[in-house]
Amino acid sequence: MTTRTPAQLQLEPAASAGQLSKVYGTGETKVFAVDRVSAEFHAGTFTAIMGPSGSGKSTFMHCLAGLDTITSGSARIGVTEVNQLKDNALTRLRRDKVGFIFQAFNLLPTLTARENITLPMDIAGRTPDEAWLKRVIETVGLSDRLNHRPSELSGGQQQRVACARALASRPEIIFADEPTGNLDSHSGSEVLAFMRTSVHELGQTIVMVTHDAVAASHADRVIFLADGRLVDEMHEPTADTVLDRMKHFDARRTT
Repeated sequence: MTTRTPAQLQLEPAASAGQLSKVYGTGETKVFAVDRVSAEFHAGTFTAIMGPSGSGKSTFMHCLAGLDTITSGSARIGVTEVNQLKDNALTRLRRDKVGFIFQAFNLLPTLTARENITLPMDIAGRTPDEAWLKRVIETVGLSDRLNHRPSELSGGQQQRVACARALASRPEIIFADEPTGNLDSHSGSEVLAFMRTSVHELGQTIVMVTHDAVAASHADRVIFLADGRLVDEMHEPTADTVLDRMKHFDARRTT
């Protein structure tokens, strides 16, 4: 095994996929949900993954994050091969190095906002870094809502709690799956602005699956999947340029 120097380690992507494939079924029923996708996600960047329905974008992210097994190729968090880890090691990796934000807020209704934010660290027996926790809470604008339970918060505030929970342990990377899917446009914009701030001001790394061109425009880069394959990439996206690109894919699928 090749030993990497400290300088090389600093240049390693926060996450990467190498010829990653996820196959369902066998023989004539075989379906490539993800088909030999290679991509790198560097530290301190915000990447959106887009594609038509059924393109494999969520499956790809779940494989990369260790939430689903892969059929072939590689998935790495930092230098760690996710697909080579045993269950206990994989659980520790997801707990210590990865944050997750989902469309469903996944907050416990009996806990306050602060208790929901610190819950993963409490379960792991880790003491929060109070200075960092305060900075995260101020960034998401929840300082005056910490003692409120989820039922006392708006949808946008609940998702900001979920974002703060993902950030609280200072993970190496955050994976977000349709994080604004259950929000109105105003609340969604608030959450996306926070995510962008967490990248550009707090140094976080975010990979987000979305079907929304406006959401994707908050990212630094968009990668496009179609039929399980990586087919395009865009830097400094705008809602209009992303929408135009998606229309091209939709037109190609109907011809």
